[in-house]
Amino acid sequence: MLRLIPPPRKPLLSTIGLVGLALFLGALLRLWFLYTYPTVAGDSLVYGGIAKNWMLHGIYGRMTRVGIQPTLIRLPGYPLFLVACFSLFHIENYNAVVFVQIAIDLCACLILAAFATRVWSRRAGWWTLWLSCLCPFTANYAAIPLTETLELFCITASLYAFVRFLEDPRKRWLFLMAAAWSYAALLRPDGPLLAVAFCPAIYFYGRRRWGTPRMLRSAVIAGILSILPFIAWTIRNWETFHVFEPLAPRYAVDPGQSSDPGFNRWTKAICVDFACTSDIYWNGGTDAIHPDSLPSRAFPSPAVRAATLRLLADYNRTKVITPSIDARFGALATRILQANPFRYYVELPLARLADMWLRPRTEMIWIELRWWQYSKHPGDTIFAAAYALLNLAFLLAALRGICKRPPFWGAILAFVLLRCALLATLEAPEPRYTLECFPMIIVLTAIAFTRTPAHRAWLAEPANRHSPSQS
Repeated sequence: MLRLIPPPRKPLLSTIGLVGLALFLGALLRLWFLYTYPTVAGDSLVYGGIAKNWMLHGIYGRMTRVGIQPTLIRLPGYPLFLVACFSLFHIENYNAVVFVQIAIDLCACLILAAFATRVWSRRAGWWTLWLSCLCPFTANYAAIPLTETLELFCITASLYAFVRFLEDPRKRWLFLMAAAWSYAALLRPDGPLLAVAFCPAIYFYGRRRWGTPRMLRSAVIAGILSILPFIAWTIRNWETFHVFEPLAPRYAVDPGQSSDPGFNRWTKAICVDFACTSDIYWNGGTDAIHPDSLPSRAFPSPAVRAATLRLLADYNRTKVITPSIDARFGALATRILQANPFRYYVELPLARLADMWLRPRTEMIWIELRWWQYSKHPGDTIFAAAYALLNLAFLLAALRGICKRPPFWGAILAFVLLRCALLATLEAPEPRYTLECFPMIIVLTAIAFTRTPAHRAWLAEPANRHSPSQS
């Protein structure tokens, strides 16, 4: 077996050299993604526009036909990061933003390796460092101005602060952990799942070592600290829009705008994979929807097929989802649901979840959406298949790692399951929605390839309750 990981005890200069090599190769990989597949579009421009308006006009809003209007469709975490970058490097300098993200991502690799070292072994830490530096899935997103890299950093920082706090419950680790939870939630609406999974874990894993009252108090304090930033955001939304919105709307619409419930329900009744998301869901209200792109499940009967074709013909004339068009989409969704309720409520959610976990993570590297059509683009098919196998290898190795029951495996599993439960409710799958689990997957993969250390039960041993480390 090829030995990618050095023996545990190496001279200091050798260790520094190996760490530097891992970081150097990780930086090259991220720069390769940046210059080979530069991508600044879609959500990147939405965040950038909000940040620009916030800087220049003092309005957290978007440019519309009537001028800059306040918005709440995106949480303020990433626009705040862009404001800092634009202030330092020039407005709309997205290359500088990406360079900063690459540095942050490489720091996350070091922190994740430190976490793996503490919870398992030094060898696991080395595996984690190399895997995280060279993982193409996370590296790809470091080269794109989107929230994923900062979200992954927050998850990694919270894991490290979590284990340090349980080792020695100093206040600074508690504050760092709560800050990471909070900023993760300010970046994406699903960010609070991190606190939901790990806040109870403070009590569960720490009560035997440090006592029930202290750990219960710490969990409550961390939970309260993690929600403090949302008070200002909620107040702002109430004063500006007169709505209670502590996060961001599910369908990214401002108050007064239609969320197109009928169209969303119809999408949920037919979509399974990312190709459907791109060709159907994203085109709703902006571009034509071609009948040839619909899956066969959209036509459970000849009557539904005829109604669908008439509806799409009417929609494609204007490419606008009017209330009447939306109602017709909703009626179609009802007919599809009635034809097969089990498919709607069970099969399709599970299929979408499987697509988000198993689909080749090529959505940002210009690979054909229907990569499996070998006769049309054999090179893309081969590349995507290799990417899918690499992704599957990570998942299988992580499964093997969690079967070793490392410390905090219950909290890690809770986070993954909570995320899966949330993703199963979405109508438009995207592989990036499971990317937030990769810090844990990488650590579990490292554990899978290393021996079980003799000290793995360290957390269950009661500590000195009178330790002076309470400052």
